[in-house]
Amino acid sequence: MNDKITTLSGSEINPFCFGTMQWGGKADPAASERLYQQCRDAGINHFDTAFSYCEGASETMLGVFCKVERDALLIATKVGHVGGGGKTNLLSQFDQCQKRLKMDMVDVLYLHRFDPDTPTEETLETLAELKQSGKIRYIGVSNFSAWQGVDALHHAKALGLNIDFFQPMYNLVKRQAEVEILPMCAAKGITVAAYSPLGGGLLTGKYLRGEQGRLIESEMYAARYEPAFMREAAKRLCDLADELGVNPATLAVAWVHAHPTKPMPIISASGADQLAPSIKAMSFPLSEDLYNQISALSPTPPPATDRIEEA
Repeated sequence: MNDKITTLSGSEINPFCFGTMQWGGKADPAASERLYQQCRDAGINHFDTAFSYCEGASETMLGVFCKVERDALLIATKVGHVGGGGKTNLLSQFDQCQKRLKMDMVDVLYLHRFDPDTPTEETLETLAELKQSGKIRYIGVSNFSAWQGVDALHHAKALGLNIDFFQPMYNLVKRQAEVEILPMCAAKGITVAAYSPLGGGLLTGKYLRGEQGRLIESEMYAARYEPAFMREAAKRLCDLADELGVNPATLAVAWVHAHPTKPMPIISASGADQLAPSIKAMSFPLSEDLYNQISALSPTPPPATDRIEEA
């Protein structure tokens, strides 16, 4: 993690982040506030939201909860998931983000996804305008490939900017980020905030127990985690957790953060009991041997070269 990134008050950022995607959805206002306080009690001071989360309810709630301690926190939001990365769309959405959050300045603004139909120069010039006007402090990209991230970094540097955050999907059964994204970010000094460390709940064992969740309720998540090896890895992780007397969610989240490049897991939940095992991962002593044991539960992605004899 980039040690130059701080809260407004100058505090260091906790190596874990909380994602508020469920606030206003599965988590009602009362549950959401409890989750916020649970995070603060654990020392988490980085909260992630987006223009598109729960039709704005996520941003609205976060703005209310953090009002009295705003300067002690790092607040991130995202724009451009719908409507593209053009200037008009980004400025319009960010204006609504600010109004919902009730913030003149937001710490981190991500482009939520890569837009192949908008020139990268236009997108980065828009983000530069927001930073130069004091409306954002840091710039991030989400759901970009490594080459798209390097291209964005190239255009950012031409404008005197940096790409400060990179937000990929990363968990035990979604390991593509290990091939190029994590090494690239480490080489360029970009902080990685990794979302879905629990694989939509797959790695908690909830579906093995017949419980409901995104993989059943959402076609997108069902397709994302359909491969049989993913279900088998989840079962084996749960068996290992039983042997160790640990919640599998704790192992899954601790494993993400234990990668040599130290990604920042974005943990989330709809209730306090659900969040507790992820918070325990912050202090779980994951040894190198256990890290390797967990890694062996799923396939390591091939290297980004055909010269595998040299990898």
